Amino acid sequence: MAQPALAQSTRQQLKTANKFFGQENYRASLPFYEQVLAKDPNNAQALFRAGIAYMSFDKEKASDYIYKAQRLKKNVSKDVEYWLGRVDHLNYNFDEAITHFQAYNATLKSKDTRRKELGQLIQHSKNAKVQFNSPKDIFVKNLGPTINTQWSEHSPVISNDDKVLLFTSRSDNMSNVGALQAAEGKDSKKLAADGQYYENIYEATRVDDENWEKPRSLSGVLNGKGHDASIQVFDNDTKLLMYRNDENGDILYSEKSGTDWTEPKKLNKNINSPAFESDAYITPDGLTIYFSTSKYSEENTLDIYYSTRVPGGDWGPAKSIGSAINTAADDDSPYLSRDGKTLYFSSRGHNTMGGYDIFKSEYDSVGRKWGRAENMGYPINTPDDDTYYRLSPDGSYAYLSSYRIGGYGEKDIYTINYIKNAIIRGRVLSSRDSSAVPGVELVFSGTQADKTALSYRDITKPGMADYQVNVLSGRTYQVAVSKDGKNIETQEFAVPISTNDSTTIEKNFYVDYVDTTNNIFTKINPIYFDTDKYKLRPESITELNRISEILMANPGVNISIEGNTDSRNTDEYNMVLGQNRANVAYNYLKKAGIAETRMVTVSYGERRPVAPNDSPENMQLNRRTDFRVIVKEGESMPIMNQPASGTGTTNSSTGTQSNLNSTTTNATRTTVPLQPGKSKVKLEDGTKVKTKVDEDSDKVKVKTKGADDSKSKTVTKDGTIDAKAKDANGEKVKVKTDND
Repeated sequence: MAQPALAQSTRQQLKTANKFFGQENYRASLPFYEQVLAKDPNNAQALFRAGIAYMSFDKEKASDYIYKAQRLKKNVSKDVEYWLGRVDHLNYNFDEAITHFQAYNATLKSKDTRRKELGQLIQHSKNAKVQFNSPKDIFVKNLGPTINTQWSEHSPVISNDDKVLLFTSRSDNMSNVGALQAAEGKDSKKLAADGQYYENIYEATRVDDENWEKPRSLSGVLNGKGHDASIQVFDNDTKLLMYRNDENGDILYSEKSGTDWTEPKKLNKNINSPAFESDAYITPDGLTIYFSTSKYSEENTLDIYYSTRVPGGDWGPAKSIGSAINTAADDDSPYLSRDGKTLYFSSRGHNTMGGYDIFKSEYDSVGRKWGRAENMGYPINTPDDDTYYRLSPDGSYAYLSSYRIGGYGEKDIYTINYIKNAIIRGRVLSSRDSSAVPGVELVFSGTQADKTALSYRDITKPGMADYQVNVLSGRTYQVAVSKDGKNIETQEFAVPISTNDSTTIEKNFYVDYVDTTNNIFTKINPIYFDTDKYKLRPESITELNRISEILMANPGVNISIEGNTDSRNTDEYNMVLGQNRANVAYNYLKKAGIAETRMVTVSYGERRPVAPNDSPENMQLNRRTDFRVIVKEGESMPIMNQPASGTGTTNSSTGTQSNLNSTTTNATRTTVPLQPGKSKVKLEDGTKVKTKVDEDSDKVKVKTKGADDSKSKTVTKDGTIDAKAKDANGEKVKVKTDND
């Protein structure tokens, strides 16, 4: 018994759905179609008609339903190819849409009037494909759910201070009460013939750049029994131009009265007629009105006309704006830039992408006429209706109404921003030690929306290694980093959208490079060891002396001492050997007066080779101890001071004696190992060196006497240097520092 009842219920639901569908009350039909499909998912007719109904609310679902209906029943409708073309066009499948339109056209007789429409639809898909493949650098943003609802919102009107928005909505006082409920007897007096609520005017106040207060309905005198729509505020926002569907549609105006508006009055009969007048724009001087009307069209389509005020103050006879603007299709929604030189309007003619598109025309002051209409392009325009283009008060962005994928339902109000430049500035730093790397070329390579190449370049400055480039925002750049003509690396950097030219982005680039020309410490060489040994060689002692002098001259610098080995032994053994090689350098520097707190040691064993371990020469390069400045996270490599003696720039690899240890007036330290106790050494140039190391007090005393009778005495204790020297001419120098 349940099965026949179920079938009867399904038939009744389908009958009700088809009734609403036949009345083009698509919203009311959908719940019934969905109830049928819940019980019978493969009902081809329900799928097909529900798909058509969804085209105004959910384009992607519409496509799924119509395609599924055709798969289930190839001839579900004799018009199925037409509707597949329509839904493919709306979903940006332009080639497929053309194929379906052509297939449908082949089924029509040669004199069928629908052939003309199909020719236009095919051309729209071709136009859309061109525009879509040549996008503009434009950012389209939905105003959000406070303004937009599941119903249709359109006709944005912005106040002179950009703080108050008037707009038109088909929601029921923003409550989103379903039209189906009204169709079943609730608030039915508010419903239009299509089963939706009438258009009413709303007002919202801006909270900030991103948000609006909840809109209030201007349902008093402004909203009549039928459709009412906002058009324009003028005369310093004291007057409102609006639409009301009296006599097929007329243009009215209202005046501000406190926080509300007065009863609207119609414009005169040179503007309004028994035909359809839909939209208008009054110039800032109040002397000219542009409006759209079907009064003069043989095919009852809209054209744009204009009228000027006569000496008596009212509007004079209307004149056509010209064939450069008006087409055989609808031309609507005129709007002028503040200087009156650019006309924006909506049209179903010209080279539209489908439905209404936004066009613009420039005024030719010499020829005293409007120039050729230019499609504003994608993404301002889409395959569906795009209307009511209105500039913000300062002209920096625009509002429009559009039904596009990703919206809240039917038409929504959007803002259109032309993407602007952004300033990117920062520094190029070494990822090894955060030192600045000047002289680096940065090339930012990207593309515009239409795939045109973009390229911006700068070179990091001396010293801080800073750079700055002005780039087009809203895209990802490939940043090629090179120095001296050689590429270091390439990085990606995404620049967010900027809608003004004052956006500044800080970006430091860290590269695997150390500038060896700008920092004294980067000239420090590793010290090397014999196989399986960690005893210091004589040339290593020279290098360690030089390191100690640099550290003395730069008391804020701490270092990491890093031991390395070749691969001759096991990893465990090499880690110990590497640590011993780091420790021997650490102990030497400690006895040379460098505080323990300024040094750390680490062993990498065989894990950081600088050359393959495939020859005795390469293995020698890996038996080493490296020295690296420790830089805290977020800090950059410090600018290093030269040691007073100048020895910090000596190339130790040449075996040249450190100046501090020669017979100059700046001698401060011996080149012999500093071992606890006393020692005497005579160098090759005849210089005699006496050293006394007090292990308990960490005090080192060094006396030198040169063959030319030059002398020096240096005492180092806990990082303090007290030095006296006399050169061969008898001139004396005293140096006393506290380097810690």
